Amino acid sequence: MKTINCKGKLIDLSIPKVMGILNLTPDSFYDGGLYQNEKSILEKVGKMLVDGATFIDVGAYSSRPNAVHISEDEELKRLLPTLKILVKTFPEILISVDTFRSTVAQQSIENGACMINDISAGEMDAAMFETVAKLQVPYILMHMKGTPQTMQTNPTYENILTELMFYFSEKMNQLRKLGVNDLIIDVGFGFGKTTENNYQILQNLDYFLNLNTPILTGVSRKSMLYKPLKATANDALNATTVANTIALLKGTSILRVHDVKEAVEAVKIVALLNQ
Repeated sequence: MKTINCKGKLIDLSIPKVMGILNLTPDSFYDGGLYQNEKSILEKVGKMLVDGATFIDVGAYSSRPNAVHISEDEELKRLLPTLKILVKTFPEILISVDTFRSTVAQQSIENGACMINDISAGEMDAAMFETVAKLQVPYILMHMKGTPQTMQTNPTYENILTELMFYFSEKMNQLRKLGVNDLIIDVGFGFGKTTENNYQILQNLDYFLNLNTPILTGVSRKSMLYKPLKATANDALNATTVANTIALLKGTSILRVHDVKEAVEAVKIVALLNQ
């Protein structure tokens, strides 16, 4: 059984879970700027929890391609008041914080978060691995080539599957040596990858089950879905559900999504196949 420990609560990931996205950024690719005040934040999170989200992933740094780089102070200023409001309003909430900065990770956990989601897997802050080990919280390590500012500038791979496997094996080895117990991998759809790369990974997502750690998949409303359909992020809910369903069939344990209700429905339908 795959379980992770969040604030002393064991979460069973042998039944896939849904992680709802809360972007506090003004410039995120899909819902940037929508959640800038207490009322809109509480309404959104309340709805995601009612719809069946197990985790809420809160991000205050936009990591879309060519995003504006903001300071640590700005990230904390956006993030900490929101964490306090959420923990006060929803005492049982399990919050993951989407950050690559160890100081932000530390302060987030101190203010009620229970998991760190790092798009850079420690590459953008050398202190991150030791910080996570000290905090003893679940850690999501994602694969990204370069930084959000550079990642989509002609990304190339000789063999993307073996390169990602080597990358995760190496990182997980370092983290285990430091005593981090609960690791989750995210292959990083759209982060330094072409559309073709993304579909090659999706088709072979079960290959990464060899790492014996839960897989998180985040394809929600991404350009890999809407560009081939000549659509926009706003029109990509159906495509997202299709991709989420494929990911579940390939062994994903957590779906990170903007639309919680539809993802929970996908989990329930796929579960019927395994009865």
